Amino acid sequence: MLRAPLATARMAGGRSGARPLLGAAMAALRLAFLLLLLLLLAQPRGPLPRAGAVAPAAPPQPPTAARRPAPVTDVAKLCVCDLLVAQCDVNCCCDPDCSAADFSLFTTCSVPIVTGDSHLCSQKAAIYSLDVEANPPERIFKLIDQINPNVFCIHATNYKQALSFISPEVPTSENFDQLLKQFGSATFSTEFDSWSINTDSQNPSDANETYRYEYGVPIQTADAFLRLPSPVVSSWCSDANPAGFLVNQATKCSRLISVEKCSTIQAVSMLFYINSSILAVPKSSQMVNITVQSIVVQSLNGIRTLLNSNEVLRLPTILDELCINIVLGVSYHVTYTEAGEITEAAASFVLGAITKEALSIQQSFEISFTQVNTKPVPLSGNPGYVVGLPVRAGFRPPGSGIIQTTNKYGQFTILQSTSNQDCLAAAGARTPVLFGYNMISGCKFRITAAMECQLLTQTLLDLLKGQNFPEYVASFGNSQAQDVLDWVPITHLHTSEQSSCQIPVSLEIEVKWTKYGSLVNPQARIVNVTATATTATLNQPPLGRERTIPVTSSVVFTDVSSPAEPGYKARPTIDVKLPFDFFFPFV
Repeated sequence: MLRAPLATARMAGGRSGARPLLGAAMAALRLAFLLLLLLLLAQPRGPLPRAGAVAPAAPPQPPTAARRPAPVTDVAKLCVCDLLVAQCDVNCCCDPDCSAADFSLFTTCSVPIVTGDSHLCSQKAAIYSLDVEANPPERIFKLIDQINPNVFCIHATNYKQALSFISPEVPTSENFDQLLKQFGSATFSTEFDSWSINTDSQNPSDANETYRYEYGVPIQTADAFLRLPSPVVSSWCSDANPAGFLVNQATKCSRLISVEKCSTIQAVSMLFYINSSILAVPKSSQMVNITVQSIVVQSLNGIRTLLNSNEVLRLPTILDELCINIVLGVSYHVTYTEAGEITEAAASFVLGAITKEALSIQQSFEISFTQVNTKPVPLSGNPGYVVGLPVRAGFRPPGSGIIQTTNKYGQFTILQSTSNQDCLAAAGARTPVLFGYNMISGCKFRITAAMECQLLTQTLLDLLKGQNFPEYVASFGNSQAQDVLDWVPITHLHTSEQSSCQIPVSLEIEVKWTKYGSLVNPQARIVNVTATATTATLNQPPLGRERTIPVTSSVVFTDVSSPAEPGYKARPTIDVKLPFDFFFPFV
């Protein structure tokens, strides 16, 4: 546009007097062009509306928050580092059990940010931090909207079920007209605003879901959970330890106490351990009351007396500079069904007294579980044997498991010595074989000339072995009766001389055991049991006279553990596979 007038001016301006006017005109033309360009750049983009023209419709607004998928999880209540029940976790800033005093001991937040569903473009995020400059230091909590930079994130949805899959509704005679009205046309609307979602129908399985206790789950009560006090860091009792379902526990801990305030300390009162009812199943309204099974009163010198009546609730009372009826021990016994439902709960108490000089007491707590219509099986360790507990033994009928007697002190026994050393007087008196305890016992048997050899042999054999000498011994302290391979058969040996009449005079039992498992916590395991009966020749005394022979029985425990050998992990092997033309063109 500018070159054509310039060329025309040059052709018409043959004389030199017209050139100054031509230069001024060109400068004015350039200035006008620049001004027009600046005006165009200053105007908003898009065509200018013409006079009398109708303004176009406003552009569509971005999707509102109601059109976005609703988050399933509330991040403000989500805490992935909260591992302990009703107890503050170290450096867990989102733990609701932590107080301001706990925050002052934190060094940092182990989980500084907690986010929701990662599929959404806009998601809630809970940010936790510590204000160390405050006195005392405190936790800072912020709930923000975090933007997901992923290009495949979900920004809006037009599907009713969103991220879940629900089986389509099958047409029936009752809902056919409704489905035809909704989906009968060529197109149908799925607008979010027209949805009427019933929260009760989103998870139809919740209505039919039945709750039950599982192994290790804390036993719930009306207010929280069943407490089993135990030492945590030091020897002092912590009431925040929950009792786990089917987890047999026995704890001991110390508790500060003073005679002047003993009646106001809840942890030494019987009411503290039975005032809350247990839920039969989790999240239910069915309650099981804790009944008092027995009450034992312990005097200052340690003598215990069982009370005849358990209905009287004995509370701590100050009497003559003594505090009586304080709880020294609690034993819970819970009865449950095969379906994981608690039916009964009982508590046995040991009450005692303290003087003004006592500053603390030691309390013991225990809990055990028994299934309905079953008898508890006595154990001698879990899993390995514990020194001082009886060795478990039993019989095995053909095609059956191990059969044991419920009296754990009567399963495996030896002859018990008496003060007069008379075997006939000691007949039937037995003492249990305790693991790790070497024992020897004996008595004296008087023989007359009128005794027959066969009858005397059977009498002495019954005296040494007892009426029910077992056939198998449990290899572990918690071996189950149905696991026959976990039981060790007793090997019987005989040492005798070649003579006409041999009578048994001693029974020696050797129990070989080994340390099983890790060096950090080895478990005692029985690997072999041998019962050796020694016989001697019977020399009949003269008529009218008696002869006395000694009869002995012994148990020896032998450790046959092999020396520990260090184990090392195998060196990693490098499996390198090169392509066939890796060295091309050299090879």
